[in-house]
Amino acid sequence: MDFGTMMMVTDFSWDAASVARAVEQQGFESFWVPEHTHVPVSMSSPHPGGAEVPPETLQGVDPFITLAVAAAVTTTLRLGTGVCQVPIRNPIQLAKQVASIDVVSGGRFLFGVGTGWNHEEMLNHGVDPRTRTAQFMEHMAVVKRIWTEHEAAFEGEFVKFDPLWSTPKPVQRPHPPILVGGSGPRVIDRVLELGAEWMPWHAQLDDTFADQITELRGRAAVAGRMSVPVTVFGVPADEEVIAAYQEAGASRCVLPLPPAGEEEVVSMIEWYAEVAQEFQ
Repeated sequence: MDFGTMMMVTDFSWDAASVARAVEQQGFESFWVPEHTHVPVSMSSPHPGGAEVPPETLQGVDPFITLAVAAAVTTTLRLGTGVCQVPIRNPIQLAKQVASIDVVSGGRFLFGVGTGWNHEEMLNHGVDPRTRTAQFMEHMAVVKRIWTEHEAAFEGEFVKFDPLWSTPKPVQRPHPPILVGGSGPRVIDRVLELGAEWMPWHAQLDDTFADQITELRGRAAVAGRMSVPVTVFGVPADEEVIAAYQEAGASRCVLPLPPAGEEEVVSMIEWYAEVAQEFQ
């Protein structure tokens, strides 16, 4: 099993370059950053984890800028979005951003994607929460087409453009791994339709997780896919919890770091490394 860490890098936390170096030096496989473009002052959408979340922990430095900084100071560390809110981003620009970060990192990018949960944030971007899943799937179709076709054109419900050229193309072929976040009733459908991996959040999983992995991999095998990696996001540093995920068939666990200063973050990275070592 691989282990990664995630952190919302902010203007008051330890900086992205230092965190990434420390994570790589401690032997972690990957480093992940979440995304929120802003926090609406008036917000009634419940956090999917069920907890009250301080606004300052919901947003930080843009994920692609954070990961570009991390790429510049590391050599083996894989770098991921956890998750990029695809419906609120322009898909032509998003295709360029993902390809660019894959190029500057030497093919180390992991594209964690999701539909988002904050309705007020979506509405500020002109996205209807009721149709965000359809918009998500269409935007993903757009970016995959731009990555893989020399001249790409598209006509859909939300996006339409005439043939265009977009370079660079991603280093990874045909494109970086796509990891679909979420644990709703249709998430496995989306994973399979996109030829993606699955990245559920620990706080939303229950004792049916092993059965979901079995269903996912069984349906994937019928479709001709030999294996579908599963990453569990936001996992506590609890050996029993991690062992249960390993037994269920998870491929990677991502442990959360707080948006804090150097001393606190270093202490947690070292603790997480000790826990992860038990599973090597």
